[in-house]
Amino acid sequence: MGPVRHTDEIATPRGPARIDTDLPAAAPHALLVLGHGAGGDVDAPDLRAVRDAAVVAGVAVVRVTQPYRLAGRRAPAPAGHLDEAWTAVLGHLRRRHPAVPALVVGGRSSGARVACRTAVAVGADAVLALAFPLHPPGRPERSRAAELATGLPTLVLNGDRDPFGVPEAGPPVRVVRRPGDRHDLRGDPVGTAAVAVDWLRAHGWAAGGSAARP
Repeated sequence: MGPVRHTDEIATPRGPARIDTDLPAAAPHALLVLGHGAGGDVDAPDLRAVRDAAVVAGVAVVRVTQPYRLAGRRAPAPAGHLDEAWTAVLGHLRRRHPAVPALVVGGRSSGARVACRTAVAVGADAVLALAFPLHPPGRPERSRAAELATGLPTLVLNGDRDPFGVPEAGPPVRVVRRPGDRHDLRGDPVGTAAVAVDWLRAHGWAAGGSAARP
């Protein structure tokens, strides 16, 4: 039996959210839950590439569409609303996948921020942050670095030309700069996904040998 893919909706206090679930052929090593950017969707190249690589490596992947995007709005909801909807979805997913040994939360840009802010509350084991927006473009004094301080193993993958900045590494946060990439991480999404899956392997959350340091 090969990988399984399905889509459904979950009720949240902020309206229905959509989840796109991809399950590996065998019992998963981990559950990876990913959120989208502020005006984007779960089919962004980096999210799709991570999904594809992770499922092959035995990881169950769920991509979450926030209620405001499902309702057709591009302007993001307030941070508290995003966090509330995301937390509700994670609670549902934990009940749906009770036997999965590890939970990794993440996403790109705004989705990465939501995952960081709620990681401890939802009982995550780690965070995967794609294109973490350290500050608004041209406003380095408005740093969001504190959101990365979850105390959990965290991998940040940012383009070295990202106008939103690149966070500094420090235990337990690992930062990988993707050469030539900007905020959209479109330069080499397959390579970006490979770094992410190597990190999962290094922690025992994906199948295969490790090629990356934890």
